[in-house]
Amino acid sequence: MPEFLILADPDQARREWLAQITHRVAAETLPVMEAVGRVLAQDVVAAEPIPAFRRSTVDGYAVRAADTYGASDSLPAYLSVVGEVPMGAAAPFALQPGQAALIHTGGMVPEGADAVVMVEHTQTSREGEVEVLKAVAVGENIIQVGEDVAAGQTVIPAGQRLRSPEVGGLMALGQTQVPVARKVRVGIISSGDEVVPPTQPLQPGQVRDINSYTLSAVVLQWAGEPLRYGIVPDDEATLLATAQRALEENDMVVITAGSSASTRDMTARVIDRLGAPGVLFHGLRTKPGKPTILGVAQGKPVLGLPGNPVSALVNTQWLVVPALERLQGARPRPWPRWRATLANHAPSEAGREEWIPVRLREDADGLWADVVFYKSNLIFRLVQADGLIRVPTDATGLAAGTPVDVFVLR
Repeated sequence: MPEFLILADPDQARREWLAQITHRVAAETLPVMEAVGRVLAQDVVAAEPIPAFRRSTVDGYAVRAADTYGASDSLPAYLSVVGEVPMGAAAPFALQPGQAALIHTGGMVPEGADAVVMVEHTQTSREGEVEVLKAVAVGENIIQVGEDVAAGQTVIPAGQRLRSPEVGGLMALGQTQVPVARKVRVGIISSGDEVVPPTQPLQPGQVRDINSYTLSAVVLQWAGEPLRYGIVPDDEATLLATAQRALEENDMVVITAGSSASTRDMTARVIDRLGAPGVLFHGLRTKPGKPTILGVAQGKPVLGLPGNPVSALVNTQWLVVPALERLQGARPRPWPRWRATLANHAPSEAGREEWIPVRLREDADGLWADVVFYKSNLIFRLVQADGLIRVPTDATGLAAGTPVDVFVLR
């Protein structure tokens, strides 16, 4: 029976498939340092302003700006120094007209002062007096109360993945615990009579299970928890029973099937039997990854990926990762990429979008992408690559010298 009579546009198929994923993982509250890389489940609202007091941005002298007007190297303003602002405490004095106070970066600006003169623009004339050599404006070199964050402001929206900047912001607010989406549990099933565990010596015709582990590595990077269900033989009843258990126990199921058409048809039938709507797309207009199956059951994503390791891993990048984000309620982010110049020709066939691995190098003329020529079952070609370039469906390749986006291998 011929398959793939109608191949779906990969971008349209991905959008429609993601829209059907209604399942979301629950939230849990964690200490901030245990939540790095996780997705925020609720908005973070500032309970207090940052900064909570007026702070100097430079080392210098706190002054009344009006006392410095007209000051210059040739005609300095002379101010009385009434003291030094202690770090980590309020000044025990308020400035009066004609007075200044020594202050350090981050120090609390004393009452009566409305500007800070940089120390480079001053000099000591005599004990207890400073010469100001440059005028300052009101507010100059001062961070005002709430200038960074106002009390009641939403500072980190729900859906944001916690990175080092978010950690710093939370610590500034004194918030040491946050509600985040729990890790996405992903059931991973390898199938094929020829597939054996990586620990097992190979017999003629056998291949080691690669896909379970490359998929697991991607899932771990995206705040997921991979659960591997072992290697299932080419038996529909066994695959169905395993897939049903995986769907019950996980938020997402990925099946990597063998290369034969009959095996791929069996995988599609199994996904259809897991629940409505079942298989949405069977076959994509892309290379590698033409046999990919996109399905949904009980609101959860179910994928059938090709058995070839390169095909499975490439399609994991632009299918599994966005599905993980959707399950976590994450704010979608573009696939990270570099802009480079293609160093050699990248041949392709018109009619299918093609993803080609490249290696990056940099010289005085810029960033270059060297094509890594590969076949869909040669995993070490991807080991040599830094990223992937995308050849449009209607192109027969890209010529050397073409500017390209290099999508980061994740």
